[in-house]
Amino acid sequence: MQKAVRAVAAVRGRMRALVRRVRQAPRDAGMVTSEYAVGIIAAVAFAAVLYKVVTSGQVQTELQDIVKRALDGGS
Repeated sequence: MQKAVRAVAAVRGRMRALVRRVRQAPRDAGMVTSEYAVGIIAAVAFAAVLYKVVTSGQVQTELQDIVKRALDGGS
């Protein structure tokens, strides 16, 4: 019985030490450089695709029609 009590106490001590170490560890406050690079590349790729879509003939015509209708009062 005493061995079991000592074993449980030892495990508790190790768990407390582990919790202390985890709490004292520095927190990751932001992205690293590689994450910034991937984010920027994704944003630029999305902007390029959006630019291509908006400047395509059919979409440009539709956008012009929408703006004209809005300026004409919706008629």
